[in-house]
Amino acid sequence: MKWTSMYLIGFIVLIGGVLAALWKMGVLESIGTTWTVIGLVMVIGVGIMLSVSHGGIKENIEIDRK
Repeated sequence: MKWTSMYLIGFIVLIGGVLAALWKMGVLESIGTTWTVIGLVMVIGVGIMLSVSHGGIKENIEIDRK
């Protein structure tokens, strides 16, 4: 789980940088607040899905029954 949270934190920092660049260029003003929030929620959802899918080793555990 440690790497999953690190991946998600890195993804959030990346999205913060992209939002800062779009704000500085004036793109966010033309889009509007509602669509910006909707897009941000969607991107964070994708980040959560990616972090969970890359979060760890998927192993099958076999149980021997006697």
